[in-house]
Amino acid sequence: MLSVNVPRGTSLERINLPDDGDMPERAAWLDLYAPTSSENKLVERTLGIAVPTREEMQEIEVSSRLYVENGARYMTATLLCHSDTEVPRTTAVTFILSGHRLITVRYDEPKPFAIVGAKLARQCPSGITGESVMLDLLDAVIDRAADILEKIGADVDGISHEILESERAVSRSQKEILRSIGRKGDHTSKVRESLVSIGRLLLYLAAEADSMKWAKDQRATLKGMQRDVQSLSDHATYLSQKINFLLDAMLGVVSLEQNNIIKIFSVAAVVFMPPTLIASIYGMNFKHMGELEWEYGYPIALVAMLLAAIVPYYFFKWMKWL
Repeated sequence: MLSVNVPRGTSLERINLPDDGDMPERAAWLDLYAPTSSENKLVERTLGIAVPTREEMQEIEVSSRLYVENGARYMTATLLCHSDTEVPRTTAVTFILSGHRLITVRYDEPKPFAIVGAKLARQCPSGITGESVMLDLLDAVIDRAADILEKIGADVDGISHEILESERAVSRSQKEILRSIGRKGDHTSKVRESLVSIGRLLLYLAAEADSMKWAKDQRATLKGMQRDVQSLSDHATYLSQKINFLLDAMLGVVSLEQNNIIKIFSVAAVVFMPPTLIASIYGMNFKHMGELEWEYGYPIALVAMLLAAIVPYYFFKWMKWL
């Protein structure tokens, strides 16, 4: 789908352009979402640029993600999408600055695109350009990453209390807690991956700002974004370390509980071993066993087995093994 955003007074009007439509000259932002080959050809023919394929967008080399071609600057970043679900994933999004137009190529729906589109549809500055739209999108991406990290941090704190506070340790099964830790770790790693790619993109933009003749306020905004990305990356690293600590703590709790269970079985085996020995001796079928003729042999054997079980139990209690 090809959506063209054209300034109309104090708002940015979004138009879904058909394959055979004419490109508006005043278009500031062209959004290609899962584009067809005919839509790609329309953009290429109208603007004189090449639209990268999905396979080209997914390449991880920096030289394949940040480059200049025919006067247009291509910048591909990894953005997080579906972060509100239990299965968040990352997607590659390409930003192309050609003249003062922004062309975005994507195959998924990161939430910042909907946020910025709705915001500019309500109100946008006069004389809006593709550069300012791109800065708005990057700012929304960074804000979204901050919100996600904040939520992950709150969830991780809840898991921490659940593991380390004994009165809450039985609220969920250990398998569920381990799954929660794993999901938070995976989510954090995806956010950090996105922040790293955004950081590279901002560094590239800062290097190209002079040649693109950006205004002073735009450069200041760019530097502020770089600082935000760096601080968020540090926070994501801290969360990753905390999640690893919780994973080790949870595995330690599981190990302790297993050891307690094994200890109970070991003590039970030791406690019942002497009575079993006594019972085994008097269960033998030898002909000449003097105790078999005793009048009180049976109750004496029972008392001996009882004492043989009680004495080891209290010995373990005295040694504080139980």
